[in-house]
Amino acid sequence: MYRLLIADDEALEREGLEWIIQRMMPDTFEVIHADNGRTAIERAEEHRPHIVMMDINMPGIQGLTAIREIKERLPDTKFILVTAYDYFAYAQEALTLGVKEYLLKPAKREQVVTVLEELLAELKKEKKRRNDELELRHKVSQLLPLVENELALMFMVDQTLDTDAEQLSEWLHFPLEQGCAIVMAFPEHVHSQNKQKIYDVIRSYTKTAKTSSIVSSLINRHMAIFLWKDPDIQDALWKESMKQYGTKLGLLVEQQLKYEVSIGIGSIGSGADGLRKSYFEAVFASTYDDHNGNVCHFEELKEGELQPPSESEHHSFITESSHRSYVLSALHHIREEREQQTLSVLDRAIGYIQERFTEDLSLEEVADVVHLNPHYFSKIFKQQTGSTFIDFLTHLRIDKAKTLMSSGHLSLKEVCYKVGYNDPNYFSRVFKKVTGITASEYRGQNKS
Repeated sequence: MYRLLIADDEALEREGLEWIIQRMMPDTFEVIHADNGRTAIERAEEHRPHIVMMDINMPGIQGLTAIREIKERLPDTKFILVTAYDYFAYAQEALTLGVKEYLLKPAKREQVVTVLEELLAELKKEKKRRNDELELRHKVSQLLPLVENELALMFMVDQTLDTDAEQLSEWLHFPLEQGCAIVMAFPEHVHSQNKQKIYDVIRSYTKTAKTSSIVSSLINRHMAIFLWKDPDIQDALWKESMKQYGTKLGLLVEQQLKYEVSIGIGSIGSGADGLRKSYFEAVFASTYDDHNGNVCHFEELKEGELQPPSESEHHSFITESSHRSYVLSALHHIREEREQQTLSVLDRAIGYIQERFTEDLSLEEVADVVHLNPHYFSKIFKQQTGSTFIDFLTHLRIDKAKTLMSSGHLSLKEVCYKVGYNDPNYFSRVFKKVTGITASEYRGQNKS
């Protein structure tokens, strides 16, 4: 039910309008009365009406002034100007306030209903638009971590980058001008079932910071955060702020996740290559000292501010190729896990298709069943099966049609309906396209 505020200093006018509205549009409005501009403002704040019918000429605060104040507090509220001919000149000012509807006293029932129905249509349209926007934002919020992870992997993998990284960074509002990497090394005993919780906690924390960030998934026991550096911030100040950031991360993980982590910070880099270099430096710094709780900046190692590692530690992770080898090995492990998950999803999708291929089945429906974006589902389906969704579905239907035709008990029209087609002519065209012969010819060959 919508809320309607009628503001008029004449009680008969208010009651007459309410009588018309309740009679002509029953169960549509909860009606609130106000007998002057001040009361209208107070009632609007209290009841937050969807529509306000405002008389221009009232004692005290005039109608247009009241509309202006209410609109400041309730910008989505719709207004109807109620005026006598003598005051119609005020309507021009009302237009500047966004008031598009007006009624001339005495208003006819049909006019009142028409104006209200138009405003209700607007309200419904705006509500739908808001719901659509919320749904879109919800979907985007679900996709953002996936896109972030893809960009993080581009920074982490040693390969020639193409324009994809530039494009993803634009979408994520993550400039590639300058930045650095922070790597958290978790203990060896991190359980796989805790990975999602770890990711959620870390990502939530990074998104509260003022600077733009990209967060990777937990790869084996390492997790990377790429942070954008504002060029206006001096390098020395940035370095110090990163040390503080790393310390806070360590405390957060200890308090909320009950793990102690070693944190490595890479030097400032520019572009995708610079961020990759910073990442490998951060990996090295995070493994420099295995004492959990340590925060180590790679620049401090270069400048000799920290004690060098022992000989065994020095040789275990000293060359860039060594850390790259470790990282690439971990990424390979992640890829294998991803492929296995993809195959599991596809198995469920194919099973669903095989169960329901005789029904009116769409790619969007199957994608929804396995909780994937339709575009992404279409892509991996083609990659793994070698067929598009529609080709796969078509071949299932035609194979079933062949089986039914071989039995000889059903007419071609009945076969058509049994395998999920509603148009026998279309079925015949598809059958010939797939098999090279018509359905009648196939049946004839089968009989002979």
